[in-house]
Amino acid sequence: MFRRPRQSSRELTAPAKLPPRDAGRRRDRRGRGPRGPLLPPGLPAALSRAERFDEHTRAALRRLERQWRRRLARLQVAVEDVPPSEGPAWEDGVPLARSFPAADGLPDRIVLYRRPIEARAADARDLGLLVLDVIVEQLGHLWRMPPEDVDPGFARPDPWG
Repeated sequence: MFRRPRQSSRELTAPAKLPPRDAGRRRDRRGRGPRGPLLPPGLPAALSRAERFDEHTRAALRRLERQWRRRLARLQVAVEDVPPSEGPAWEDGVPLARSFPAADGLPDRIVLYRRPIEARAADARDLGLLVLDVIVEQLGHLWRMPPEDVDPGFARPDPWG
């Protein structure tokens, strides 16, 4: 025998909508008030790794600008996290940077790869020096001159060391 299911006495309603989340507000956990940043924004430790790397890049370009102001005015520098997975066939290993000579109305360009450079640096000071050396090498390649002529303080790594 077929029985009809009994209808429920309660009425189905749409689920209650939650209020929209305010992107600028942090959670008020356990009634202690809204959470704030761990460090004030002006402190160096408040910067992310990418922001610190950008600061090292700017410092290196400022150092080179004293001598090469006119040539650096026509240079574009970009920072990417990692190199593209399909690089040129002649490259072995992971590149730290790539340079592209001026063509089709575009200026000379240098692309620095942040993660491989950071992986080779021992500390923050070493990172700043490594960023400078990578930029100097790329500029030497673009301008067809030895890196020692681009920056007299350039220290070529010892291949036997």
